[in-house]
Amino acid sequence: MSVPMSLLAMLEEGPMYGLEMKHEFERRTGGVWPLNVGQVYTTLGRLERDGLVAFDGDRDGNKTYVITADGRASLEDWFGHPVQRESPSRDELVLKLLVASNAPGVDVSAVIRSERRASIEQLQQYTRLKTDSSTDADVEWMVLLDSLIFKTEAIVRWLDVSEARFASDPRHVSQPKGPMPAEPLLDQPSMPERGK
Repeated sequence: MSVPMSLLAMLEEGPMYGLEMKHEFERRTGGVWPLNVGQVYTTLGRLERDGLVAFDGDRDGNKTYVITADGRASLEDWFGHPVQRESPSRDELVLKLLVASNAPGVDVSAVIRSERRASIEQLQQYTRLKTDSSTDADVEWMVLLDSLIFKTEAIVRWLDVSEARFASDPRHVSQPKGPMPAEPLLDQPSMPERGK
């Protein structure tokens, strides 16, 4: 997710000040990705330094910005090219399974079952949100929910495949079985709220 490009896209619609952009960003993303107002102003400072936005005066005591021609060109370039995924981000869940698979006394299958249970609960929450959304829900909200659902489904499928791989590896079959964790080990993301 590119916060600078998101801010440029909002400024393409008209002049705004930082707090407006923070609220608009959170509204457009359903509150899933909260944005600190300090981050907005720091980002605007860099965009201004790079000539992509310009100061447009004060409105209601707030410094207002507009997009520049260079900013429009940069935004067009961003929309016109696929997102580059050069190196995979470090995924805490993947790291946890890799570490658990070699940790003495840890039952990697129990860890996987706990993670799967938490992911399925999260998937059910997202699905309920989608079901409860009215038929006139805005398309952006539905696209966001679809993304969350598909990503969580992929995690569940990956956990199923991982469990089967560990079960078929003799090094992991004979590991001592530890107790099943009482609580899900996955930090639950906060639920998005439409229109926040």
